Amino acid sequence: MANYNITFSPTGGTKKVSNILKCGIGGEWTDVNLCISEKFLELPNLSADDVCIIAVPSFGGRVPDIATDRIRRISANGAKAILVCVYGNREYEDTLTELFDEAGKCGFKPVAAVSAIAEHSIARQFAAGRPDADDETVLEAFAEKIREKLGRGDDEIHSTVPGEHNIYKERGKSAAKPETATWCIECGICAKGCPAGAISFDNPRITDNEKCISCMKCISVCPKNARALNPAVLNAVSERLSKVCSERRANELFL
Repeated sequence: MANYNITFSPTGGTKKVSNILKCGIGGEWTDVNLCISEKFLELPNLSADDVCIIAVPSFGGRVPDIATDRIRRISANGAKAILVCVYGNREYEDTLTELFDEAGKCGFKPVAAVSAIAEHSIARQFAAGRPDADDETVLEAFAEKIREKLGRGDDEIHSTVPGEHNIYKERGKSAAKPETATWCIECGICAKGCPAGAISFDNPRITDNEKCISCMKCISVCPKNARALNPAVLNAVSERLSKVCSERRANELFL
């Protein structure tokens, strides 16, 4: 039996949530990074005895397409899955339901699910600092319940994940595309981290905006802060979200 922490975490918030859960469950875990260039991607072959956390962010109320594609390529073989969707305090909408459906189709056996809040990946002032100490307390207590459940040999999820299965909202497109500053040193770290392959390895200053999924991974990993959103675009996003992200939302737990 082995434990795998499988995450698609462009700006680190999703990974923070999954790390709290894996530490609360205990044992040794192998991290599987789905949010990386295809060139460096390594996917595990699993067995029915294995336990996995599968954690993804909500992109406009859906699982990111690239994350779905990579989850589908994992040989699950009945491995038990704790499903996690993380969102920036707006709404997660169909994300958790879609993740539940996809995991089942891929041969995973869902045993628990979580929707959790982390700092918004674009407008960082929303849900700033989350998951915070209060979130950690909630998630750690839930992880203990998961550990006890697995210890009893209970491998069924008894709560109903909200949403209509296999019918999801239409995907939207984001105009928030990072730009490269003049002080870029062309180190290539952003190209290695870009899951969409939108950044050229030969010239990391160049971004293919058609491929870019607006995940903000390049901004989060750049060591020189040489990638950023156009201020006008960022202000427009912030203004729009201020109407729907001001109220603190709670984590939702399904066992």
